[in-house]
Amino acid sequence: MAAFLVTPAPLDVAGVSSALGAPGDGAVTTFVGLVRDHNAGRRVLWLDYEAHAPLAVKAFEQIAVEAEARWPEARLAIHHRIGRVEVGEASVVIAAASPHRAEAFSACRYAIERLKQFAPIWKHEHFEGGDVWIEGAAADPHDEQARTAAMERACT
Repeated sequence: MAAFLVTPAPLDVAGVSSALGAPGDGAVTTFVGLVRDHNAGRRVLWLDYEAHAPLAVKAFEQIAVEAEARWPEARLAIHHRIGRVEVGEASVVIAAASPHRAEAFSACRYAIERLKQFAPIWKHEHFEGGDVWIEGAAADPHDEQARTAAMERACT
C-alpha cells in the first residue's frame, strides 16, 4: 500500500496503519478525519473534495520529511479522499509509527496540522438549503511561522 495517496475510493484505516508497522515499533497512532453532520450551525448532507493530486502527494511527502527531521524514528502514511464523501465516512487517514508512543502521537498531530496548512485539497460542503466552498490550504509550504505553529500544536 502506498504511504501517500489521494483517491476517490473509501479509505482503509486498518490498511494504512498496518502498512507502517515494523518489528521495532512500539506504537502506531492514527488520525481519522470524518465528515460530520453539522458545521457553522447548518446540517451537513455531504462533502465533495477536490485536489491537485500530484501536488497533494508531494505535500504529504514534504510533511513526512519535516516530521522525520523532528522525530527521526517516526514514519508517516497519509491518505485523503476526493469526490463525494458522505457523513460518517473518512475523508483523511494519517498513521504514524515509531518505537515510542510520544513520537508517534506528535508526528501524527503535526501531519494533520501541516496538511490543513498547505496541501492543495479543497472542500465543498453541501448542507440543507445550499452549499459553500470551505476555505482551503493557504500557507506557503516554506513559511516558517506556519510550520512553527503546527509544531506547537503537535507538541502540546
